[in-house]
Amino acid sequence: MYSEQETGQSELYVRRTSCFSFSSMQTVVKSLENGTFSGSGYHSLGIIYGVFSFSNLLAPTVVAVIGAKMTMFMSGLLYSGYIAVFIIPSSWAFYLTSVLIGVGAAMLWTAQGHFLVENSEASTINRNTGMFWALLQCSMLFGNLYIYFDWNGRTEISDSSRKNIFLSLLVASVLGTLSFLVLRKSHHEEEMLSEEEGQSLLSTPMMYKHRANTALQDAKSEFKTILQLLKAKTILLLSPCMAYSGLELSFYSGVYGTCIGATTQFGEAAKGLIGMSGIVVGIGEIVGGGLFGLLCKNNRFRRTSVVFLGMVVHFVAFYLIFLNLPDDAPVVFSTTTQKKPYLTPSVSIALLCSFLLGLGDSCFNTQLYSILGRVYAEQSTPAFAIFKFIQSVFAAVAFFYSGYLLLMWQLLLMIILGFTGTLCFFVVERMQNFSVDLQEY
Repeated sequence: MYSEQETGQSELYVRRTSCFSFSSMQTVVKSLENGTFSGSGYHSLGIIYGVFSFSNLLAPTVVAVIGAKMTMFMSGLLYSGYIAVFIIPSSWAFYLTSVLIGVGAAMLWTAQGHFLVENSEASTINRNTGMFWALLQCSMLFGNLYIYFDWNGRTEISDSSRKNIFLSLLVASVLGTLSFLVLRKSHHEEEMLSEEEGQSLLSTPMMYKHRANTALQDAKSEFKTILQLLKAKTILLLSPCMAYSGLELSFYSGVYGTCIGATTQFGEAAKGLIGMSGIVVGIGEIVGGGLFGLLCKNNRFRRTSVVFLGMVVHFVAFYLIFLNLPDDAPVVFSTTTQKKPYLTPSVSIALLCSFLLGLGDSCFNTQLYSILGRVYAEQSTPAFAIFKFIQSVFAAVAFFYSGYLLLMWQLLLMIILGFTGTLCFFVVERMQNFSVDLQEY
């Protein structure tokens, strides 16, 4: 099958733009602050994740009515609009497109998952998912590599540099969006088209009305299931771990790169290190996803071991970040940092922490997907919707407070929630082991 690779390549173009926005946008926004623009990158990302969390509840209905291909195309247009705002920036357009890209992200994730499943079989789903994940994570490498070479040695981001970057990203996004249109139809869509060939054009409105009614009924059923699962003991116990994945997502994708770029001691190399940090985070994600996502294969013992490893890796990274970066790094906007860290800031330590953040993130996410897929094999869609909802809500909250809390308090919050989430994950695993033992007995 070729469509899985095609959709991965299309996604690579579109996601490349969002990858840059998450790791470097706050730095760009700082350079824009003047009398006509007063936007905040943290607030924008908070809006994106807040809207994204609730839009996940409506996305399946949209995909069912207009199809996966058209949904991905429309979502790509919203991504492109968000990037275009940075070429001629204005505060109202910046926040408006933040809302729109939150909707687009939910539609894109749902549609691409639907398209991947529709074009895969039991024997190819692991291969296709692995191919898609690898292509997706490559955006962490290419986008940030561009930033490293373009920003290295700069203390300020000029208007010409900003426009060149976002024009390039806009072209990549538009190409990816257009390529969605040439993806082949899934088997399900081909069957529907063959059934509708004998119908007249006048029946087309009725056809879409029927699809909408069916999708609405399915959405109501899914929503009822979601409400039921929210009360389940397993979901309640996994909620702290899901919430922690949202906090650390916001930290490694938005806050940490900003902290590196604002560190005075890094001098002219600081802005270029933002891109290099994003590259190393991506390498950590790819290494972790390959080792723990593909090799563990739902082994319960390994699942707890991987989550424990993720916690240890993240806590080591947090401690090194606390020692290596100034405490006021997340909250400075018009200047660089004023406070001095406990150690002389080291580029090597900063990049090591980037790798550890990516590796730890892959540990938690792969094992959360694994345990949800095992416990809720028959209710996977609502279970994963709950996961993305909780993760996105806490990511949104974290982005809103990131511009106000000093670095040590942000790290302390993640340590507390990460430790609690890991303990709760162990409890869920023990419950599942006990349930299996009873069934065997």
